[in-house]
Amino acid sequence: MAKQNVAEQFVDILARAGVRRLYGVVGDSLNPVVDAVRRNPAMDWVHVRHEETAAFAAGAEAQITGRLAACAGSCGPGNLHLINGLYDAHRSMAPVLALASHIPSSEIGLGYFQETHPDQLFRECSHYCELISSPKQMPRLLHTAIQNAVGRSGVSVVSLPGDIADQPAPEKAVETALVTSRPTVRPGDAEIDALVEMIDAADKVTLFCGSGTAGAHAEVMEFAGKVKSPVGHALRGKEWIQYDNPYDVGMSGLLGYGAAYEATHECDLLILLGTDFPYNAFLPDDVQIAQVDVRPEHLGRRSKLDLAVWGDIRETLRCLIPRVRAKESRRFLDRMLKKHADALEGVVKAYTRKVEKHVPIHPEYVAAVLDEVADEDAVFTVDTGMCNVWAARYLTPNGRRRVIGSFTHGSMANALPMAIGAQFTDRRRQVVAMSGDGGFSMLMGDFLTLVQYDLPVKVVLFNNSSLGMVELEMLVAGLPSYGTANKNPDFAAVARACGAHGVRVEKPKQLAGALRDAFRHKGPALVDVVTDPNALSIPPKISADMVTGFALSASKIVLDGGVGRMLQMARSNLRNVPRL
Repeated sequence: MAKQNVAEQFVDILARAGVRRLYGVVGDSLNPVVDAVRRNPAMDWVHVRHEETAAFAAGAEAQITGRLAACAGSCGPGNLHLINGLYDAHRSMAPVLALASHIPSSEIGLGYFQETHPDQLFRECSHYCELISSPKQMPRLLHTAIQNAVGRSGVSVVSLPGDIADQPAPEKAVETALVTSRPTVRPGDAEIDALVEMIDAADKVTLFCGSGTAGAHAEVMEFAGKVKSPVGHALRGKEWIQYDNPYDVGMSGLLGYGAAYEATHECDLLILLGTDFPYNAFLPDDVQIAQVDVRPEHLGRRSKLDLAVWGDIRETLRCLIPRVRAKESRRFLDRMLKKHADALEGVVKAYTRKVEKHVPIHPEYVAAVLDEVADEDAVFTVDTGMCNVWAARYLTPNGRRRVIGSFTHGSMANALPMAIGAQFTDRRRQVVAMSGDGGFSMLMGDFLTLVQYDLPVKVVLFNNSSLGMVELEMLVAGLPSYGTANKNPDFAAVARACGAHGVRVEKPKQLAGALRDAFRHKGPALVDVVTDPNALSIPPKISADMVTGFALSASKIVLDGGVGRMLQMARSNLRNVPRL
């Protein structure tokens, strides 16, 4: 048997850790690893057109499966392209191993062609980032990187010079047991005692939930029912907490709707569950706040806490539920549920009025129809910008659908690359990329990756020929829009030229049929929908102070658009509420 080289040993260890594919672009220093992948039946190489796509795809795969995923870039400019997608994966707490191959080891530090220092460059977007400088070092270093990525839920980066990758591996590497899943974390007794005391003393309790409530839906509902609490959520908490929720009062933040803001400000005790919600302008400063999170660094960095609890949400609630006293009065809960329904009644009219005849097409209408015709277990990947608004307000979660995006890092162009990673996990599952024309055109080259691998991703393109969210931010700040217009091609024709199904939709009556045809198509498809660039125009006069970024005034004044089927959900929750 031929002796293994370091690259082959590297790939074997990744395969043993559960990695099934390596996303990247081949080249020079990376060639020994790519060749090792070619010869390893447990691993596939996914050839993308841009390394940023590779990192986004790996991050999406990790979020969908919960398992380690991997990407790679060649030395210098190649691996440097990974950085944006790795930032996103790291901030989304997706376990990703990135291989940043390096120039020849004898040339490091001498200004060699394409020289960068990946062991320094990637430190800010990783838990672990190290350089392999000898074959003997590789197995233990790679094991450590894997354990950091999986155990701490984030990115690890390994820098491997091409000449070392091609050297013979040590005769017998120690096969250390690898971490493949995270343990649960139970809070200490003192913290549980203190939280029980706070809950029992409060007349009005509100829960505000983030992505940390994944897997804890039943416990959140049981706890909310016992303490008669309204339940609001952040955007990343939507898919985990909004469905089958009789206590739902909507979402807070720039994209918010309903009564979540009121519920968090009018309670006696606000409990933040698994959320690192970044916009402290939307959080109260005059109520008691307790926060529960498995990541201790999240505790208290957004608001002043009266109690910090380090633990998993499900484990914490399992400790609390049998101990807290059941509250008798539903008055606060029912008042918030009614406020929620009333708020949705008011804004839904902006979406329903003549929308089926409006040309250019209302983007709200596109999102609502998409929500109706998509599969019940579809995966939606969502571009940053206005697509975030439509996903937040129109996609209906049900416990089986997934909605992922660059919700923390906020990068453009993420939807298409994430759809690639999501589709590779299951070719039979419907994957829909909700793309804006700005984001899609930024990494449009990787539409060819869909064609090359015949991935049945469906791209629904919200084409308003502008950078809509940026334009909105400018207008909110009192600035004229500038540099936001896009001169676009017929994207459907581009898709057809690439060898995919492509259709352009300019009239509302064409939309549902075009989407159904695309979804029935067995390969990749693109539906280019020409949408109204003025769908979220600002009133001519705004009395609130103008601030940049995600401001409360912007959400209240500018984003009072439709809310899809959420009004129906709110009305259902009101059935058992007495008139107030």
